[in-house]
Amino acid sequence: MGTLVCQTCNSTIDHFEDEKVTVLYSKCNCCCDHHTDEEV
Repeated sequence: MGTLVCQTCNSTIDHFEDEKVTVLYSKCNCCCDHHTDEEV
């Protein structure tokens, strides 16, 4: 079982099937769409 977590707000975005327990970081639309590419 894998978990997809937002790297900005640390909320769980989704779960996916995997052979081992995995946490992947991404960006969710609820908190990240106001950020620009210029922000680091």
